Amino acid sequence: MWRKASRLVRETTSWKTRRQGQAEAPSAAVATIKPSTRTSTPIAHGLPIIITWSQLAIVAAVAVLLQCHVCQAAGRAPPEPYYGRYIGDFTNFAHGIKGQIYAVDESTLFVKSFAYDGTGPDAFFWVGKTPRPSPDGYIIPYPEEYTGMDPPILQAHNRTDIILRLPMGKRIKDIRWLSVWCRRFTVDFGEVFIPPNLDVPKPRVLPEFKRLAHGLRSSNISVLDAKTFYIPNLHYDGAGPDAYFWVGNGSEPNIMGIKVPNESGSLEPLRGYQGEDIEIQLPESLTVYDIDWLAVWCVEYRHNFGHVYIPRDLDVPPALGQTKITPSWWYSPTTTTPRPVYSNCREILPNKLQIKWELQGEYLQVELFGRITEDQYMAFGLSGANGRAQMSQSDVVVAFYDTTTRVFRAEDYFISDLSQCDGQRGACPDERIGGRNDVIVLSGDRKNGVTSIRYKRLLQPNEAIYDAPIPTDREVSVIAAIGPLNARKEANAHSHTASDHNQDDIRINFSARNDHACQSSLYDVKDESGPRPWPTRKIEGVRKFRASIGPTGGKRGYTSITGVPSWGIAWYVNDLLIPEITVERGLTYEFIIEGGNDPSQPARYHPFYITDSPEGGLGQKMGLEARKQKAYAGVEYDEDGNAIPTGGGRYCEWEHQTIDRSAEIDTFEEYMKTLVFKCEDGEPGYLNWTVPTNAPDQLYYQCFTHNNLGWKINVVDMGSSGGSKVSSHQFSFYGIFTVFSLVATSLPFFGHVLA
Repeated sequence: MWRKASRLVRETTSWKTRRQGQAEAPSAAVATIKPSTRTSTPIAHGLPIIITWSQLAIVAAVAVLLQCHVCQAAGRAPPEPYYGRYIGDFTNFAHGIKGQIYAVDESTLFVKSFAYDGTGPDAFFWVGKTPRPSPDGYIIPYPEEYTGMDPPILQAHNRTDIILRLPMGKRIKDIRWLSVWCRRFTVDFGEVFIPPNLDVPKPRVLPEFKRLAHGLRSSNISVLDAKTFYIPNLHYDGAGPDAYFWVGNGSEPNIMGIKVPNESGSLEPLRGYQGEDIEIQLPESLTVYDIDWLAVWCVEYRHNFGHVYIPRDLDVPPALGQTKITPSWWYSPTTTTPRPVYSNCREILPNKLQIKWELQGEYLQVELFGRITEDQYMAFGLSGANGRAQMSQSDVVVAFYDTTTRVFRAEDYFISDLSQCDGQRGACPDERIGGRNDVIVLSGDRKNGVTSIRYKRLLQPNEAIYDAPIPTDREVSVIAAIGPLNARKEANAHSHTASDHNQDDIRINFSARNDHACQSSLYDVKDESGPRPWPTRKIEGVRKFRASIGPTGGKRGYTSITGVPSWGIAWYVNDLLIPEITVERGLTYEFIIEGGNDPSQPARYHPFYITDSPEGGLGQKMGLEARKQKAYAGVEYDEDGNAIPTGGGRYCEWEHQTIDRSAEIDTFEEYMKTLVFKCEDGEPGYLNWTVPTNAPDQLYYQCFTHNNLGWKINVVDMGSSGGSKVSSHQFSFYGIFTVFSLVATSLPFFGHVLA
């Protein structure tokens, strides 16, 4: 609370300093014209402090703002110290039991200042759901990690802070009391009762990182507790020279932030990430209640690569050390490998659905991979009848991406019969028919047409009616399907075909290891159902080119031409998407460049250069990797051998008038009519290139700061060019089209006509 207040004072002082030059003249004028408006207050050394009424007004305003800000902070953050939701104090019956009990999260209790003399012969922390403590309960092991078959007997404690995790997937709502209980003599040494309908703190799922620059993206970020963020499927190209995880206050990320150590606790500039799951913790005494956003921020260039906002209505678990970085039950360590390494994999539906799994204690962790669209689900679970594939009476998990809430979901379903759920029967989520969703989503991702969702569920469920136990001592028949979602974001009952569910009896022993029957990844499956790609454009016999930025054309464009995934933008040369250019050795060519010239705006800074690298991105390469490619134009080198781009110019981009309609448009020419050409103020850059006589047959035009924006330059001997594939008349046509597009951005009427 006071951190926020002091921050406001610092920011106000900074504001006053910036305004000092403007404020001094009016203050002096007031002092000269109206001396009576000043007051003087003596201090210890006899020197007066002169304060004008305007300065007093500023101080008063700051005081009011400070008070409001303090009140606001107090309303947002729980009172400190914060241990969770208070349950009550132990009532002592014997052996000096003391302590205050708090609910940390759904399955964790915190005992503050626990005291016990340790003389009970068979005492344990004991919980149950009978009206009062009784033998009908079970142990909460403490310490949590121990050797041997049985939990250790409770030892003496004197004002010890203790974290208790409920075992076997139990939750606080499943118990009615906590006791220090002597099992041998069935004696209650001390007890506390759990209030009914206790609202416990819970982790909060946030949106993904906003995607602004350097390929930064993630799946939905979670606030695990008051200090810990879980960032799944993190992607970042690592090219920011001085980038860090960064938190602070305000409506947008800014320079007044604080560095957050990476997943290994280091404050070195961030490395690149390729779909990794990580956890980071806020430094020192900082909590999520003190900040407004989490960002990836480049300190040197003061640039925001992407961020996520922190809601003001958080009610997350306190940070008491109960959240361990990379806990084994959450996910396998991923700081060196992108995903957990599963030894088990089955392809249930050919080229459509794969399952990977492993046992983790009392849980089964599953990852589903499905070639599905965003309006489809994938389902996997135990067959309704062992020995055959039966959907009816099956216990399955339905997983999908919710486009409304922008989160990946996995729901516990019981299919009583093959019909729409009416709230009692049909293909129903357990929660709609009086049960509960016992599935825990760990992460999700969607790329290249494949949705992957990782979740875990108990081997021995807490519900006997709708959930079936998962045997680990034998094979069991499984069922899997894909299908459409309905308006409620539930599995829509429909008539199945042979390709969208398994008809044969497929059996799995979930305790098996190295049951790996998947021949290849679903990511490698060619999407035959996608739109037909546009043919590659070619330019020959042209000596003047204009290079600007534009969209990649979805599955019809960049990726289908190059075979390389795109990151959303690419070069347009003479208003064609990455055409193949043919040049002749010994001739000079002119390039008009409109890829941006402001390095502080990485998303709009794409210096043009010519290289022998099919990837480009020389500016983000270091050492040996940089020396692997040679620049033929658009790059100079300083005295230290550092590459300096020279192919900059104003930023111009072909933008979608509405949304990307490439999937529904058969020709590139029609697609261009859905785009509009926009330029920032400034002048284009110019690059004159005389093709060396010893140039190789294959070169590439690329972006200096990012990978994979350009395509091929075919180099031939002088006079060998095979004629003009795109003539100067066509170039003139595209130039006229560009002019009209620029006019359309200013004149709505013309924009309507052109559209």
